[in-house]
Amino acid sequence: MDKSWMLITDRLRSSEYANGVKEFITLARSHANGSDEIRCPCTLCSNNYFLPFSEVERHLFIRGIDKNYTVWIFHGDEEYLSLSDDDNLHDSPHDDQYIDDVDIMLEDIQAGRFSGVPSNESFNGGGTTSVEPESTKSFDQLLVDARRPLYEGCTKYSKLSFLVKLLHIKTLGGWSVKSFDMLLQLLKSAFPNALLPNSYQESRSLLRGLGFTYTKIHACPNDCILYWKENVDKEECPKCKVSRWIFSKSKQKSIPQKVLRHFPLKPRLQRLFMSQKIVAEMRWHRDQRMNEHGVLRHPADSEVWKAFDQQYSWFAQDSRNVRLGLASDGFNPFNNLSKPYSIWLVILVPYNLPPWLCTKDQFFMTSLLIPGPRSPGNEIDVYLQPLIDELIDLWKNGVDTYDAMTAQTFRLHATLFWTINDFPAYGNLSGWSTKGKMACPSCRQETDSMWLT
Repeated sequence: MDKSWMLITDRLRSSEYANGVKEFITLARSHANGSDEIRCPCTLCSNNYFLPFSEVERHLFIRGIDKNYTVWIFHGDEEYLSLSDDDNLHDSPHDDQYIDDVDIMLEDIQAGRFSGVPSNESFNGGGTTSVEPESTKSFDQLLVDARRPLYEGCTKYSKLSFLVKLLHIKTLGGWSVKSFDMLLQLLKSAFPNALLPNSYQESRSLLRGLGFTYTKIHACPNDCILYWKENVDKEECPKCKVSRWIFSKSKQKSIPQKVLRHFPLKPRLQRLFMSQKIVAEMRWHRDQRMNEHGVLRHPADSEVWKAFDQQYSWFAQDSRNVRLGLASDGFNPFNNLSKPYSIWLVILVPYNLPPWLCTKDQFFMTSLLIPGPRSPGNEIDVYLQPLIDELIDLWKNGVDTYDAMTAQTFRLHATLFWTINDFPAYGNLSGWSTKGKMACPSCRQETDSMWLT
């Protein structure tokens, strides 16, 4: 069957695209076994949701079909049905052995690892970039757990997917480690054949092969410096002379007064291109966006985006280069406003994605957790140093990244496009005084103001 229509971008006016959608719906209906719903293969649903035929057809015209879905395994594709069991990479969801697609995600990451791309980069204490290779043994164990049913005959969860879901609920629900361990013991008692870990610590250790780590960087309690790069070995702040450590009678372990948590950006960006489901969306702003004059649907339609493309044409030539937005604000982590404590969060948002994805929380990248108890104020630039260093390196040098769509390695560059914040945070991030005579950063000297006596 001809599938060239899947690559057409002008979906609403192309008769070829309309005929292709009609043939697809007809094929899917003939293999639906009388059901009124099928998996929707649009770019957003990605075969994860069952919808009525009319809704699927509407999604295919508005959002487009997932370009990676070249073998229609969920809709009766003859190419898929003719494959032998050994050659078939994706089991049918109606097969007794089908569980979920976590193992496919891991295979994407593994392909990137074996392409020579480092999968886990982080900043060490001295501020230089170091590569810590993932343990092959732990990663192979993850693949085994992703393909192993939670219990014999289970077709809904693998051992790994159930564990990930459980840890996710723990985080959203604010469970303590003790309550999580009690739940595990209850589940093991009620379902003795289920492959469950014994404790929270064992659960976390099973996921270490994915390499989701962060770096701790000690900071001066008065926000003067980070104990990083040239200050990594200092015992007290060279500016305010305050000790790096909390005084303790027991000298068994030194406790830092303040700790910044930095989540490396490079491996996060690399993983976006290692996933077969996401890699096509990272080109959406160039390949699938409908460009109509005077219509603003995406930041790529803005004058800022177009002016940037003209000024830095080398960056714009590759649609995979990432454009980021930075959002920052403080919050009280204790859910109690009577406790005056403020942690500042720095989040990065990739704007290569379509507008219905780039604003979803699963694509928000936590970059920094700036500790309290008070707002860093104008000293926030002290804490932004690791992120700024990483952004400068991504702009100038880039990082080798595996592209799951082309199965090739390319040089990925990134740029920080703009910031998203309220007015006080704008003043801290930009250095512009947002109060007084020239409070407006747009009007500047032309700000209409008067003194109140």
